[in-house]
Amino acid sequence: MTRTDNNPQYGPNAVEVRGLVKHFGETKALDGVDLDVREGTVLGVLGPNGAGKTTLVRCLSTLLVPDAGTARVAGYDVVRQPRQLRRTIGLTGQYASVDEKLSGWENLYMIGRLLDLSRKDSRARADELLERFSLTEAARKPAMTYSGGMRRRLDLAASMIGRPAVLYLDEPTTGLDPRTRNEVWDEVQRMVAEGATVLLTTQYMEEAEHLAHELTVIDRGQVVAGGRIDELKARVGGRTLRIRPASASDLPGMARALAEAGLDGIAGAQAVPDEGVLLVPILSDEQLTAVVGLLAARGHAIADLGTYLPSLDEVFLAITGHRTADAQDAPPAEGQQTGRAGRTDRTDKNTEVAA
Repeated sequence: MTRTDNNPQYGPNAVEVRGLVKHFGETKALDGVDLDVREGTVLGVLGPNGAGKTTLVRCLSTLLVPDAGTARVAGYDVVRQPRQLRRTIGLTGQYASVDEKLSGWENLYMIGRLLDLSRKDSRARADELLERFSLTEAARKPAMTYSGGMRRRLDLAASMIGRPAVLYLDEPTTGLDPRTRNEVWDEVQRMVAEGATVLLTTQYMEEAEHLAHELTVIDRGQVVAGGRIDELKARVGGRTLRIRPASASDLPGMARALAEAGLDGIAGAQAVPDEGVLLVPILSDEQLTAVVGLLAARGHAIADLGTYLPSLDEVFLAITGHRTADAQDAPPAEGQQTGRAGRTDRTDKNTEVAA
C-alpha cells in the first residue's frame, strides 16, 4: 500500500502548536516551535539527533510540561487538560516499553481495560492486533521471551489498541526488519484511512516519503522548513534535466552549446562523462522547452531525457547541514526512557537531553 494525496477534503487541525519552548538546564530543546497537523493526515517530523523531535512528542503527549507556548491536541490543551487528552492519544516511543512478566496478549488486554474498553472489546482488540503484527503464535508467552523486533511490534500494537484519534510514532520502525516495517506502515495507513491523525518522527527518508502527507523539519529546537515533499524538493533544488545524447562523443558539444547560448535562468549545466549524460538545473517547463529546442536547433541528437527532483536525503542535507543518521546506531540517552501516554516515566529532568 502506498500513500495517496487524493483525499477530497482534509479536516481541521488535530494538533496546533504555537511558540512551544522547553529547556533542560542551559539547553533549549524547543525554541518557539509552531506546527499544525490536519485531521486524517500524517505529519512527518524530520531532524538530526538532538534537534528536539522527541522532546516535542513528549510535550504533546503530556509526559513533559513545556516552559512556554501553547499546544492543543484533539481539542484539548496539553497542559490544562492532560487527563482528557490521554484518553484520545496513543504513543510509541523510541524504545519498547512493555511489561516483560506479562504475555503479549495480557499486555494488550490490560491496556484495553485501562482505556475503559469492555472485557469483550479488550479481548477482541488484543486478538486482532496480535494477528496484524504477526504475534499470534507468541501471544501467550511472556514478553521477556520476545526478541527485540517482537517487543517493538507489541509496543506498537499497544499504542493502537484504543483506536486513538491522534497517534504519536517516535521513530517507530527502528530496528525492525523490512517485512515488519511494512506491516507497521500498513497499519498506520489503515488507521489514517479510518480517520486517525499521526505525528511521525523518523530518520528514514523512505518512511517519510511512504507515509507523510506533509513534512516539518526541526533543527536546534526550531522549525526550519515545512510543506509537502514535492514543495520542499522544489524549494531546495528545483528540477534537474537529464539528457543523454545519441552519441556519447557529442556530450562536450552539448555542454558547450548551452554555455554559449546563455539561456535566461539556465546556468551550471554539467557533463557527466562516466554516465554519458548532461545534467541541467531547471526551474520551469519553459526552461526545459528552451534547452531541448536549443539543442535541436544546433543539430544535437537526443537519445533520452527526463527530469528528477532532489532526493529527500539531499533536501535534508541542504536544509539542516546534516546527513540523515541511521537511527539504529543512535543509543538511548542515559537515564532517558520513552513510553506510552498515561504511563509514568522515571526520568531525571536535570540530565535529560533533547533527542
